[in-house]
Amino acid sequence: RLLSAAVRRRREAITGGLPVVADLLALAVGSGESPAAALARVARTAHGPLADECGRACRDAASGTGLVESLEAMSRRVDVPAVRRFVDGVAIAVQRGTPLADVLRAQAGDARAEQHRDLLEVAGRKELLMLVPVVFLVLPTVVLVALFPAMTSLAVLGS
Repeated sequence: RLLSAAVRRRREAITGGLPVVADLLALAVGSGESPAAALARVARTAHGPLADECGRACRDAASGTGLVESLEAMSRRVDVPAVRRFVDGVAIAVQRGTPLADVLRAQAGDARAEQHRDLLEVAGRKELLMLVPVVFLVLPTVVLVALFPAMTSLAVLGS
């Protein structure tokens, strides 16, 4: 159970770090760096498990594996659907020669939108849990406070 919890936390950290890594990559590529150099810069400046995986992919690319292959190996290692979509988008952009900075910015926007949807979903579930104390603690107290003057005046009239 502890291992499963650690895996879940790592995947959440990777998903949370994806927009930052994509933005940093877009900035580096937009400033004129090659994709491999941009990946190395992100691995040096960013923190977290996704940045560590980027560093490993950069080392793989430097050792002779192609950049696209090392990114695909990274997506298989992390096994997060958002990272897989990100790597697929980068691979298609590199293979077809489309502007990589634009693709990376779009990928970062998509990752942020997905995080926003996830937060709204969690908030919707938590909203129901927040109603429990309101219904069982606050509402009865308000009713008692509202009924107390009426009960005391009835007791005075009754005697």
